[in-house]
Amino acid sequence: MKKQEIKKLSKDEVIKNIDKLKKDLFNFRFQKMNSQITNPAKIRETRKTIARLKTILKGKSNA
Repeated sequence: MKKQEIKKLSKDEVIKNIDKLKKDLFNFRFQKMNSQITNPAKIRETRKTIARLKTILKGKSNA
């Protein structure tokens, strides 16, 4: 997700996206352990997206 896309989301949508991405990250870790992952860069990308969402969420809760 791009920063502009994230800023357009509401607080509830951001929280839902964080939960979904955390589940995806959990599944990626299992795939990595079993050597079934096709794109290992997705793990890092997912972690960064979660961090972006949390940053935007914190800014929205302070405003």
